[in-house]
Amino acid sequence: MPSTVEQLSPTRVKITVEVPFKDLKPSLDKAYADIARTINVPGFRRGKVPPMVIDQRFGRGVVIQEAFNDSWSRFYGEAVTANQLTPLAQPEVEVTKLEDGDLIEFTAEVDVRPEFEVPDPAGISVQVDTLEVADGIVDDQLEVLRRRFGSRTTAERPAADGDIVTLSLVASENGEALPDATAEDIEYTVGSGQMLDGLDEAVTGLSVGESAAFRSKLVGGPLKDEDADIEVTVTKVQAQELPELDDDFAQEASEFDTLEELRASITTMATNAARLEQATQARDAVLEALVDAIDVAVPENLLAGELDGRRQQITNQLAQAGLTLEQYLTDSEDSTQTEDEFWADVERRSTQSLKAQMVLDKVAESSEIGVDQNDLTQHILRKAQAEGTAPQQIAEHLQEHPHHIEEYMVEIRRGKALASVVEAATVTDGNGERLDLTQIREDGSLGTPEGDLQDEAVAAAVTADVQDEGQQDAETEGQQDGDEDEGRQA
Repeated sequence: MPSTVEQLSPTRVKITVEVPFKDLKPSLDKAYADIARTINVPGFRRGKVPPMVIDQRFGRGVVIQEAFNDSWSRFYGEAVTANQLTPLAQPEVEVTKLEDGDLIEFTAEVDVRPEFEVPDPAGISVQVDTLEVADGIVDDQLEVLRRRFGSRTTAERPAADGDIVTLSLVASENGEALPDATAEDIEYTVGSGQMLDGLDEAVTGLSVGESAAFRSKLVGGPLKDEDADIEVTVTKVQAQELPELDDDFAQEASEFDTLEELRASITTMATNAARLEQATQARDAVLEALVDAIDVAVPENLLAGELDGRRQQITNQLAQAGLTLEQYLTDSEDSTQTEDEFWADVERRSTQSLKAQMVLDKVAESSEIGVDQNDLTQHILRKAQAEGTAPQQIAEHLQEHPHHIEEYMVEIRRGKALASVVEAATVTDGNGERLDLTQIREDGSLGTPEGDLQDEAVAAAVTADVQDEGQQDAETEGQQDGDEDEGRQA
C-alpha cells in the first residue's frame, strides 16, 4: 500500500495513501453483508440480497463509501507507522481519487510531533529550597487540636477576645438595607480577624441583645468591595475552655501516650509534607529546564484547542464564584496584571505544557519506557487516595469508559519519563546538598518506593477489575468555618 508524505509545516503533514481494491475487498464484502441485513427486497431473504442487486438498488458508490468508512483508519495507521510519524490529533481525511475496481486514493492532513533532539538530562542542574519546617507549625497544629477538643460554656458577660459569639449582620447604605448583604446566626471567634474589617472592635464589649455600627468594605456577594454601614447584633456569647497541653490531652486527641510523642508525630508529618513540596519543586524545575533547552514548535491547531478549553474552564469557574475576570485580578496577588496580560500568561503556560508533553513522550520512546498492569493499579490507588474515593469506583468508571484507560497509561508513562529525567539531573538544595528524590515515598517519608504500604486485597481487586475490562475491550471547625463563610457574604 503506497503512501507519500508532504511536509506542510514543521508540525503538520499531508499523507497521501493509495489503496488497491484487493486490499479494500474485505471491507467491501462486509459492507455488502451489513447492507443486506438492513434492507428488504422482494424475492430475497433478509441478509441474502446479492451484491449486484444492492448495486442496482442503492448504487455502487454507497457500498464503496461504507467500505471506506470502515477501513480508512487502518490504512491511515499503516501509513503513519511506515513513515514514522507521531500524530497529535485526529486527521482531516478527504478522498481524492476513485477508480472502481482499481484503487481509491485519500489524503489525511494531521498535526504531528516535530523532529527535535532531547539533550542529555545529566547536564541539567537545578536548585530547590532547603527542607525546612516553619517555626511554630507544631504549636499551631496543637492549638487547632485544642480548639477541636475544647468545650464551650455560655458566658453571662460582654464578649471578649477569644470568645465565640453568635451574631447577625445587616449592611446598608444611606439608611437602606442592601440586598444579599445580610446574615443571621453567624458564629464568629472574636479576635480572629476573619470577616469584616472593624468587626472585632465592634463586637468586643457587647452583651447579648446589644448592637453596634461600623463602616467597612464588603468582602463577598455581588456588592463585593463596596463600602457600607454595618450593624452587628450579638445573640449569644460563649467562652472557650481549652484543654491543657499535657499527656492526658495527647491521649485524648491522638493515639499517643505522651505530649512529646504527639509533638514528634506532628513534626514528622510537617517534615514529610515539606519534603513532598521540595520534590514537586524539583520536578517542575527540571522539566522547565529541559523544555527551555529545546527549540520545538507547538502545532497551531493543538494550541488553539488547548487554549479554548482553558478559557472555557476559567470562565466557568469565575462565573460559579460570581466574579468577573476584572474582579478576580483586582483581588489577586499581582493586582496590576491586565486582562490581556492574564490571557497572554495562560497562552504561555499552555504552550509550555504542550511542549512538556511532547518532550516527555519523546523521552519515553527513546528510553523504551513501558507501562504494565501494576503501574496502572498503583496509579488508581493514588488517584483514589487523592480524590478521597474507593479504588473500586475508579475501576468501575474505567469499565464504563474504557478509553480512559489509554489516557491513564499516557499519564503514567509521562510520569515515569519525568522521573527518569529528574533522577539523571543534578538537584541541590539551598545548602548545596544533592537530593536523591528516588528515596521519597508517597507520604513524603524516606525509603525505597517498594516500601510503600498498600492494601494488597484492594490492589488485587482493582487489578482484577481493570484486567477484566482490558480483556473485554482489547482483546467543630467545619461548622464554624461554614458559618464564617456565610458571614463573609455580608
